[in-house]
Amino acid sequence: MAERNLHVNVKTAKARSNASARWLARQLNDPYVKRAKAEGWRSRAAFKLLELDAKFHLLKSGQRVVDLGAAPGGWTQVALRVAGERGRVVGLDLLEMDPIPGATLLQGDFTEEAAERAVLDALGGPADLVLSDMAPNTTGHGATDHLRITALAELALDFAERTLAPGGAFCTKLFAGGAERGMLARMKAGFAKVAHAKPPASRKGSSELYVVAMGFRGMDALPPRA
Repeated sequence: MAERNLHVNVKTAKARSNASARWLARQLNDPYVKRAKAEGWRSRAAFKLLELDAKFHLLKSGQRVVDLGAAPGGWTQVALRVAGERGRVVGLDLLEMDPIPGATLLQGDFTEEAAERAVLDALGGPADLVLSDMAPNTTGHGATDHLRITALAELALDFAERTLAPGGAFCTKLFAGGAERGMLARMKAGFAKVAHAKPPASRKGSSELYVVAMGFRGMDALPPRA
């Protein structure tokens, strides 16, 4: 029997707001959500990293990889699949995560020195790749949300600069806007290549995009902080 594409409508109940009903309907009808469940990924976001890797070849066997804001663990799963037994993958989040065999999952704030030390200890050396799919809770006000995610991405860049080995790579999420110009200028000074991408798995109505920086030149190449 041929598979039919069925659209699920969700009625609004007293305990469910219009916004939550729309979110639930979107989840139920999202092909990436269905694929993630069928293929064993913890989130649809796994496909974003798979698509970014297909374009930029970020992931390699034997790498040391850090996944910032890792919960629920989709990006950690993807990184672990490629890094393999010779690699080390560390996921860090404020939230507790269910174990992922082969990965080290840490609970903490990546901006704190203790968390950074714990990540480096778990890696056994500097990182080859720092990933961040983090985003703050959105307010619905585009300009505010853009500023907030840019500030978070800048903190992730700070972490990457301190923990990456020369030649390493960094990938972070942003919202389109313009406030990230200073961060991009710093990335271009510190990395050999900087590029933007919006993977197909990003929802069409979303303003999210990803910045990928490759070929870290080392701390000595970075301009002084303003």
